[in-house]
Amino acid sequence: MKSRWVPYATTPGRLMAQLFSDVVVVGWTAIWIFVGTAVHSAVATIADFGYQVESGANGVAGNLDSAGQSAEDVPLIGGAIGGPLTAAGDAAREIAGAGQTLGVTAGWLAWLLALAVAAPPILALMMPWLFLRVRFFRRKWTAVTLSSTWAGEQLLALRALANRPLPKLAAISTDPVGAWREQDPVAIRGLAALELRASGIRAANLKRAK
Repeated sequence: MKSRWVPYATTPGRLMAQLFSDVVVVGWTAIWIFVGTAVHSAVATIADFGYQVESGANGVAGNLDSAGQSAEDVPLIGGAIGGPLTAAGDAAREIAGAGQTLGVTAGWLAWLLALAVAAPPILALMMPWLFLRVRFFRRKWTAVTLSSTWAGEQLLALRALANRPLPKLAAISTDPVGAWREQDPVAIRGLAALELRASGIRAANLKRAK
């Protein structure tokens, strides 16, 4: 895999910082996913209770309906006994409906509360991390692409002249600006490597196109 495709630095210091940030983001995300799961489980018990009420009430309603139908077959008093039993069955079905509503509502509430608890802290850390990682990847891609051509190396060297500290420039050449103007290949290569290192890239691993 080419270096430009890897969203990590090739210089040890920045690579370690990136790996540490990855571990922090993964750990932080795992913690809040666990918290969100705990919240969901706690609220979901209410939903389970609602469904249990629905199941139990439907069972009672069925038994009352059967008893009412059987009671209606009793001569003389069958209607007087069966009517209240049927009415009780209807009441049990209303309780079952309420239990179903409680279960559905609590189920949705469990997911909403879990997301409300876990999503904000996860996004608060992940969004800046993702922004910085994408910015680094774009910068690395551009730098590696430029370093593959002589004109690109000249541009990187010019950026180094504008952005890098004077002591580091002086370490490349006693007259870095003059060397760049005269297109000294050694100085330009050194200045370009300086700019690449600032971007988290080791120039020793790169090859320039002929």
